[in-house]
Amino acid sequence: MSVLVLTLPALAAAQGASAAPSSEPTVVVVGEGVVHAVPDRAWISVGAESRASSAREAQRRNSELMTPILDKLRAAGLPADAIRTIGYDVQYEWDFVNNKRVGRGYVARNTVEARVDAIDRVGEFLEIAAGSGATSLGGVRFDLKNRPQLEREALKLAVEDARGKAEAVAAAAGRGISRIVQIAEQGAGDDGPRPMLRTMAAAADAAPPISVGQIDVTASVRLTALLK
Repeated sequence: MSVLVLTLPALAAAQGASAAPSSEPTVVVVGEGVVHAVPDRAWISVGAESRASSAREAQRRNSELMTPILDKLRAAGLPADAIRTIGYDVQYEWDFVNNKRVGRGYVARNTVEARVDAIDRVGEFLEIAAGSGATSLGGVRFDLKNRPQLEREALKLAVEDARGKAEAVAAAAGRGISRIVQIAEQGAGDDGPRPMLRTMAAAADAAPPISVGQIDVTASVRLTALLK
């Protein structure tokens, strides 16, 4: 949403002692820039869960379950530096039977995140993980390899948009832009698809369909200019 503020000396003085009057009229606007891009990178999370009567046994079983999953992902083309652990824990679980707490044993969970640079192979890697014994698959997170460049492009568009708005406001007031005195970035981000994955049973039968969609990289700036 645009913010347009036209400040004249008389108006600034009328605001009271809390705001020092400006010697020159100014205009303040917010400009926005958007760059549309097709994702060329994705992140997927894969997890394994194991239970046993002891913590050591639960960890051992979890290692036996997770090792072949990682081996097959690497063998399929994922480099070792594209896979990292994002969660590991061992907990004791309880049930309540007849208002009494009854121990169920230990559960070990291990979750890794994998970077997929070949976007068309996301479904394939999910299928490999599911078929290799993974007990959970996280959501797919799309990304852009050249994100910094696109963010700078969106920022440039935001400044151009803000300047155009400032000139339009000045013209409507019968004035012109003397010079820009301040430009402040309001923040940047993206708005892209976050698809949900199917259940493990369905994913194990065939590669899950993944719709890449589009990511919008956005930027916003606040511009202050002096009027002639």
